[in-house]
Amino acid sequence: MIKAIVTDIEGTTSSISFVHDVLFPYAKQHMADFVRQADQLNDIEQQETDLQLDEVARLAEIPRDDIEGLIQQLINWIEEDKKITPLKALQGMIWRQGYQQGDFVGHVYKDAADYLKRWHDQGIDLYVYSSGSVSAQKLIFGYTDFGDLTPLFKGYFDTQIGGKREVESYRHIIDKIGLKGEEILFLSDIEQELEAASQASMKTCWLIRKNDSKMSIHEAAKRYLVARDFSEIVV
Repeated sequence: MIKAIVTDIEGTTSSISFVHDVLFPYAKQHMADFVRQADQLNDIEQQETDLQLDEVARLAEIPRDDIEGLIQQLINWIEEDKKITPLKALQGMIWRQGYQQGDFVGHVYKDAADYLKRWHDQGIDLYVYSSGSVSAQKLIFGYTDFGDLTPLFKGYFDTQIGGKREVESYRHIIDKIGLKGEEILFLSDIEQELEAASQASMKTCWLIRKNDSKMSIHEAAKRYLVARDFSEIVV
């Protein structure tokens, strides 16, 4: 019996095109000004930004006072679609400004919104696991055409718990949730993530959305439970 569901975002609850065609370009466009104007943020945001830039400097082996060098490294990482924690954190802060200013709303498929609400009402605990930072996850679900969906979720996981294609990451999530692996269903559109979750003993379902996936549903069904949208997921 499934007692908890952990869902990916991109290609699962939300369109890949929203992330790649809206969020990533927005962060790239605003990254330089955001970093250069960090001293104009409030104390809490400035402290968080400084911590993330410290980590960028450490990872890239760039002097911390080389602001232009840090900016170029962050833009390079965006262009390379790197799953690097300080980049994701800074992107999340930029996106928060965009959401709050009404520059865009978070895309969530209607079927995902409907069934997340239904599962929540049935008493199933819901969690998110995405390569985007926890703050970015809360934003995409907090500013949707269906209202604020964040109250539906009991918890959020990002790359701080581990890479999404690493078995150990899912074992950590199982420990955090406090259930048996077979009582948790993981939803994703990425086969390597499903494989890692399966090895950690989670149940899995592969989302093969028409506009987001190049995988044949018949091919995927040979290896995993599959669904074209959330209405086909059996819990």
